[in-house]
Amino acid sequence: MTNTDNIIALATASGVGAIAVIRISGKDAINICQSLFKSINGKQLSKQKTHTIHLGHIIKDGKELDEVLVSIFKDPQSYTGENVVEISCHGSRFIQQEITQLFLRNGCRVANPGEFTLRAFLNGKLDLSQAEAVADLISSDNEASHQVAMQQMRGGFSNEIKALREELLNFASLIELELDFAEEDVEFANRDQFKDLINRIINVLKHLIDSFAVGNVIKNGIPVAIIGEPNVGKSTLLNALLNEEKAIVSEVAGTTRDAIEDELNIDGIGFRFIDTAGIRETQDIVESIGIKKTFEKTSQAQVVMYLLDASLVNIANAASINTEIQRIQNRYPDKPLVVIANKIDKAKTDLIKEQFNYKNLLLISAKENIGVEELKSKLLEFVNTGALRNNETIITNSRHFDALLKALEEIQKVHQGIDSGLSGDLLAIDIKQALYHFGEITGEITSDDLLGNIFANFCIGK
Repeated sequence: MTNTDNIIALATASGVGAIAVIRISGKDAINICQSLFKSINGKQLSKQKTHTIHLGHIIKDGKELDEVLVSIFKDPQSYTGENVVEISCHGSRFIQQEITQLFLRNGCRVANPGEFTLRAFLNGKLDLSQAEAVADLISSDNEASHQVAMQQMRGGFSNEIKALREELLNFASLIELELDFAEEDVEFANRDQFKDLINRIINVLKHLIDSFAVGNVIKNGIPVAIIGEPNVGKSTLLNALLNEEKAIVSEVAGTTRDAIEDELNIDGIGFRFIDTAGIRETQDIVESIGIKKTFEKTSQAQVVMYLLDASLVNIANAASINTEIQRIQNRYPDKPLVVIANKIDKAKTDLIKEQFNYKNLLLISAKENIGVEELKSKLLEFVNTGALRNNETIITNSRHFDALLKALEEIQKVHQGIDSGLSGDLLAIDIKQALYHFGEITGEITSDDLLGNIFANFCIGK
């Protein structure tokens, strides 16, 4: 792969549609397109202004292949920082393939995954964290993940990191200067001001690191396990939450043999619900495997919903149900547990409240859609959306999270070094390491392997 090639790829989703957009980038992109395009007004693309659109035909072997609109973006005023052409053609697969093959035979090659955005990064149009936000924006499937990706693409996170890095770099330069005048025993970097800066950087880093818990939820959704004995209404609840017949509902106990998963967007936050096999003693081999998988899926969930059949509750069996709930709490002590009394339309409400005194107790009827909205509101309580509402910087990328942790470790070493009166040359070592990890985030420090790993996850054409 070289950055001097002219690259081409389909920028719209593969398949048949009203139109398709084919993107070309490279030094000769406009000239190549000009040789294969005939404007209805006889215009030459190379002589047209940037950011203009032109109607005409793509010509193959002297024949008109398709009527198209050609958009031209001249360097450096383009997404990649190079000459870029976007061809809007009719969405036939045949037309898409014919145009692409025509350009491949005339000086282009197929773009690698993420290569357009990689060139944007290499040409200084985006920093690395902004480039990664492009992939997050494309994959965002709810309002919250879209909002965070947009904030990062605008440079909110990278600007914060760059500002800290610049201040730290200034002090690092003063300390390096001190080393040049070591014999004169002069101090250019005021240690009190330096300590104030270090404290401020530590606070910012801790805040960003803490935001990853929310960011990970926003990006990947919250896995919620629905567990309980057979026939208490787990599948009915899943169907009620999703408002569709996703899971099979039957009066026969043990119908659900495998975990069924689906996602639901609640106020911009993604929740991934997992309907599991009913928990009970059984000799059925297949059902036993399903129950084993229930516990595996529950261990992976962030929230556990335990369903009980309220219509069957009486004073005699309430104690055993409480014992089972306590067993679940003990098995998953770090997970929020929501106890849901289902089929409340057939039960005595006062008895349920009296026998099951839990903080997160909800009374519902999944079949009659009673209390389902209250359940959705309860689930939102487990997500701290304050930072999102206040438009604060939120970390969603595990690579950034790892770099921040390493930067914090080095900055804390600098803090300890100042307190203990460490010499400037030793302080400089830890400062350089912190600067290195800051640079990893924004892309000021990169390697081919790092870039390869990041952009390999992009779609082709972006």
